[in-house]
Amino acid sequence: MNDIVVIVCLVLLVVVGALMTMAQCAIARMDRVRAHHLAQQGHRGGRSLQTITENVTRFMNVVVLLKVAGQIASAVLAGGLAVSHWGNTGYVAAIAFITLAIFVLGEVVPRTIALQNVDGTALAVAIPVYLLGTILGPLGRVLVLSGNALMVILPGRGLPKGPFLGEEETRDLQKGDEEVEEFEEGERELIDSIFDFGDTIVREVMVPRPDMVIVPSGTTLDQALDTSLTAGYSRIPVYEGDSDNMIGVTYAKDLMKHIHDSSASVSVKDLARPPLFVPEQKKVAELLREMQQQHVHMAIVIDEYGGTAGLVTIEDLIEEIVGEIVDEYDKEEPLVEPIDDDTIRVDAKMQISEVNELLGADLPHEEWDTVGGLVFDLTGRVPIQGETVQYDAIEFRTERVTGRRIKKVVITRAPVETEAPAE
Repeated sequence: MNDIVVIVCLVLLVVVGALMTMAQCAIARMDRVRAHHLAQQGHRGGRSLQTITENVTRFMNVVVLLKVAGQIASAVLAGGLAVSHWGNTGYVAAIAFITLAIFVLGEVVPRTIALQNVDGTALAVAIPVYLLGTILGPLGRVLVLSGNALMVILPGRGLPKGPFLGEEETRDLQKGDEEVEEFEEGERELIDSIFDFGDTIVREVMVPRPDMVIVPSGTTLDQALDTSLTAGYSRIPVYEGDSDNMIGVTYAKDLMKHIHDSSASVSVKDLARPPLFVPEQKKVAELLREMQQQHVHMAIVIDEYGGTAGLVTIEDLIEEIVGEIVDEYDKEEPLVEPIDDDTIRVDAKMQISEVNELLGADLPHEEWDTVGGLVFDLTGRVPIQGETVQYDAIEFRTERVTGRRIKKVVITRAPVETEAPAE
């Protein structure tokens, strides 16, 4: 075979391997909900991507098969080309070179590209992956079954769909086989939290503006320190004029350091550190990385109009993964209290999506994030204590109101009616 043809084939095989790696990485990070959303928006490849996410393992088996085949074929071609020119010494050098090339160009680079633009990459590869999966799917299935057959003589067990799983299949695996006890309960919850973390936005975890503890810029150091100690917070936002104009964050350690050696004219404005402003829609995973890079523990959340929506701390972000962290200043109060099979008492800040899970309901959580927000919208004003409103078959009774804030709500689901036995 002509050397030029061999080199061209070699380059094409490396490129194919890189594309398969990008496809594997992007599709593994894509879930059904996101794929459906992209398809609804009319993106090219969206429908194919939606089909792929409905049966990820079938297509992933083919992607991995083609990637491995391309890498092996490129190694064979490189070795053959080297032997024909430089003998056995050239063969060893060629294998070493192609191994490094595959690692860098076939793994590191495509994975880096895919992880930085999951949506774009997944859409770009969706159509070819769909076609290849449709054609070669049976072959991938046969090879997976062959691998599972070998597991009979090896420790462990075979996986019916294969080991190349996407995000949702990994969830199904850790939830689905209770008898084998693949994961302990705590590990299951942690894995779910890690997956959810990537899709959570700042608005869902922030402390809303009415619940923020803040001080005006003219506050003296004594007053600010007293507020900090009373509230039990080591960092407090500072505003000037009104709470939409946050100018900084004051640290308790800065106040204690300067409180005795400063003149009475010094205010918290002089000690406030520049705040980190973030939009409500920012992903919490991105924010956590940003806060780590900038060495800050608190960020001010702004709405689409530039006003203050709330604040978020590193502790809030970490709690999304590991659960509630209760320190000596926290008043531990349950977020939800079951009353009977159809009734629960919840904190008004509880997410609508969590209520849906608890009651098996289908309350819309696109318009409202929290139970309090839903009740406010249904009443059209601040509800009075004991007031009841209804949405479909679910009743909301406002149990506690403080000022303009709903604190506690009792939610009752209409009991499931059972048919009377025929006489």
